[in-house]
Amino acid sequence: MIEAARSVFLAGGFAGASVDEVAALASTSKRTVYGLFGDKKGLFTAVITEDIEAAEHRSHDSVEALAASQDLATDLRAFARRHVVNVIQPHIMRLRRLVIGEAERFPDLAGTWYANGPGRGHATLAQVFTTLAGRGLLKAEDPALAAQHFNWLILSIPLNQAMFHTGDQLTPATLEHYADEGTRVFLAAYGVSRPSRPAGTLGAGDRSQ
Repeated sequence: MIEAARSVFLAGGFAGASVDEVAALASTSKRTVYGLFGDKKGLFTAVITEDIEAAEHRSHDSVEALAASQDLATDLRAFARRHVVNVIQPHIMRLRRLVIGEAERFPDLAGTWYANGPGRGHATLAQVFTTLAGRGLLKAEDPALAAQHFNWLILSIPLNQAMFHTGDQLTPATLEHYADEGTRVFLAAYGVSRPSRPAGTLGAGDRSQ
């Protein structure tokens, strides 16, 4: 039913979608759909919640793993590449446009999208950045703001392109470029550099025995 509803909503928008059409496409009854989801808005909420949670599940483990990173630049860049691909999916972009289009009439739907998607993702990333700052690997006095900065350094350009240029498909190489550059700029602001040794001095491991 969720797959059928997604197809119907994406084809006709929220206003143009029909529960009868969803029921027919799912080979079930209208009564069953209403019994499970309450009404059309409940069905739409279920669709966007499932898609957001699926995207979050794909990135959850890699986000959590960042907290134990031994090579933050490499691991953060790898996560950024996965993250941008997870977000810039055609059906996610279409749902995002649909939610935005209905935001004034159904603000709770937009709120559900934000809470289950960007809001939850930023909170998780902020927790990880708190851990990394405690390990001395990041300078993040405000981890929640750092999480927002990281997210938008990576996503702002490709997300806007995907939202407003509906016929264009961003290539994997383009998405990787935005992820890599966003990570580089983030670390330039929030990263911690190891102090360099003055010229002509030796570390303990450099002295001949």
